[in-house]
Amino acid sequence: MLFKALNDPARRAILDQLRQKDGQSLSELESKFDMTRFGVMKHLKLLEEAHLVLTRREGRFKYHYLNPLPLQDMINRWVAPFLQPQAQGLAALKDKLETENRMGKPDFMMQTFIRCTQDALWAALTETDQMAAYHFLCNEVQGKVSPGETVEFITPAGGAMLRQVTRKLDPKSRIEMSFEPLFMGPGAVASEMVYLIETQGEICKLTIEHYNLAAGQEGVGEGWARLAASLKSYLETGTALKGAA
Repeated sequence: MLFKALNDPARRAILDQLRQKDGQSLSELESKFDMTRFGVMKHLKLLEEAHLVLTRREGRFKYHYLNPLPLQDMINRWVAPFLQPQAQGLAALKDKLETENRMGKPDFMMQTFIRCTQDALWAALTETDQMAAYHFLCNEVQGKVSPGETVEFITPAGGAMLRQVTRKLDPKSRIEMSFEPLFMGPGAVASEMVYLIETQGEICKLTIEHYNLAAGQEGVGEGWARLAASLKSYLETGTALKGAA
């Protein structure tokens, strides 16, 4: 399904549009192409089925988000084994996002599926020693994941690159936190993020949502992709993906 979705230039163009500006409505996307509304809808449906596009309905509008993880999974399975001594694990990415969120329209969304227990995923997202074990850059995380408490991610050089304050916890299902990107320098505007956990048999679906991103901070999506890949590898194989370029 993934290769079929990528085989059409119109669908690749839609993905390019979402890469430039995430969270577009059907009307916004339709205005960018010389095709009918039905044609755009047909292409979006195939991209959703391939899990390259996630959707979020807000009021009467439906917004579309680029989900890059299936592409990373394809690279890990079909490209990385030929370029690296050891292949990374295959990410089983599937299903559309349906979770209701009271925070409105997110600026960024990402999903990954991890073969682990709900308890194991919850521990990895809330215990600082585990957070440090799989973070792609930091080897130390200080603080506590608890409402009102702060955690800081410490780089090998000793400085904090990210500060987060936990806003709300729904045990084993939802974490709401602030996101202060210290790596962007003094005065960087803080935003909000959410982890959502759903179980599907032996698989846990993790959805990452990011809200209120300031202009110029769109690049945090790459960091989320690296974190999600490392978290998945850590829980499924015991080996994190640290220091990846």
